[in-house]
Amino acid sequence: MDDIKKIAKSLAIAFTGAIIAILIYSKFEKNSSASTAQEKTPAQFTNYSAPPPSPQAQLPDLTQAAEKSVHAVVHITTKMKSQGGGGSNDNQLFEFFFGPKGNNMPHGYNQEPDYSMGAGSGVIINAEGYIVTNNHVIEEADNIEVVLNDNRKFTAKVIGRDPNTDIALIKIEAKDLTFLTWGNSEMLKLGEWVLAVGNPFNLTSTVTAGIVSAKSRSIGIISGQLPLESFIQTDAAVNPGNSGGALVNASGELVGVNSAIASKTGSYSGYSFAVPASIARKVVEDLKQFGEVQRALLGVEIRNVDDNLAQSEHLGKIEGVYVSKTTEEGAARQAGIKAQDVIIAVNGNLVNTVAQLQEQIAKYRPGDKVNLTIKREGAMKQISITLRNTKGDTTIVKESFATLGGEFGPISSKDKERLKIDEGMQVLNLSKGKLKEAGVKIGFIITDMNKMPISSVEDIKRVLSQASNKKPILVEGIYPSGEWTYYVFKLEE
Repeated sequence: MDDIKKIAKSLAIAFTGAIIAILIYSKFEKNSSASTAQEKTPAQFTNYSAPPPSPQAQLPDLTQAAEKSVHAVVHITTKMKSQGGGGSNDNQLFEFFFGPKGNNMPHGYNQEPDYSMGAGSGVIINAEGYIVTNNHVIEEADNIEVVLNDNRKFTAKVIGRDPNTDIALIKIEAKDLTFLTWGNSEMLKLGEWVLAVGNPFNLTSTVTAGIVSAKSRSIGIISGQLPLESFIQTDAAVNPGNSGGALVNASGELVGVNSAIASKTGSYSGYSFAVPASIARKVVEDLKQFGEVQRALLGVEIRNVDDNLAQSEHLGKIEGVYVSKTTEEGAARQAGIKAQDVIIAVNGNLVNTVAQLQEQIAKYRPGDKVNLTIKREGAMKQISITLRNTKGDTTIVKESFATLGGEFGPISSKDKERLKIDEGMQVLNLSKGKLKEAGVKIGFIITDMNKMPISSVEDIKRVLSQASNKKPILVEGIYPSGEWTYYVFKLEE
């Protein structure tokens, strides 16, 4: 009996242990599964929603800027006399009787000249019809035609030109025009999106996009007496015909005037250059107000600072623009700037290349004061300097053309035939100036100046620009009565 009780007790203990083991195993297995499921969750298949791109990664919407720009960018076509004169000049018999270019033709013989055509672009900058373009687009033009985006056509007159920056200002007689406002080209950043708007290959209203590739670039393309180059370089496609067109930012503001391309073929190959608004705007304002650019000068010879210069002159850090020499009557010497100084900043704007320094100074006129930060023998110094003009003083230089004191207009074909003249410009009005002082009367037709034929206001300006201020100007012509006469005067007494 005792044995039976012992066996029963053992079975009960074994059964109870088995039950407990099963319960413990079940609980452990459940916890283990949950733990395994948690560990595998990141690897499970699921729908993936990408985070929204950062604002920097989004391409800008340029549609509004493009729409605004195409209505303010015009197509310019020009007509100019070919240097060879009339087609008859190619005839050997013609040259035998009348000499090269028909110089010995009987007076009054109307030889029809040959003309060559040119094309480019321009940007309307106010509602009254003022248009900025490149000097090289209209420089030699005898006739300038402007075609708006709505296909209206106008004949433009030249307000002024500046070969030193390749900027010109022309005007058409129109009102309430769509125009672009000037932007701040100095705020442009490398990599910023811009649009080039113009008329390449006579394909009107063409818009291309790119980024700002470089700033303050000098490429040695301007051939003026005091060339100023500080181009904005972009990779927006620019081709022949784009010259004078707009470079605009994403807000549709005019930040540059497209001027040139770097190409071995004559067509776009990846690099284009625009005159920055900081320069173009000041030039336009000067041409509008004074007739010519009021160029402010420091009176220094300068060069970029490179590693060799920094080491040889013990300049330390490679920065700023090195002053090689100061001119005797220049503004720099008068203010205390010396050779071997390094110009670091102009009114707080850092300059590290000659182009950057020239761009900063180009914003000012003679008589304006600027503060220069210079480095001398390792120490920084602030110098206030009053800028001067090309003559070495602070006065505003008045355009030679304005000193004539005359308004001019073309003469009719009927008058040409009656007076037996080929060309000329008639004096329509006179104010105080050289012409009135010399005795010229209203109605006088100028046919020649300094032995150069005159057929446009630009011809008059061209003669004056090539003449010495201290040498006399010879003006020849005829009055409507048929009386031939001449006048002589000096631009400066």
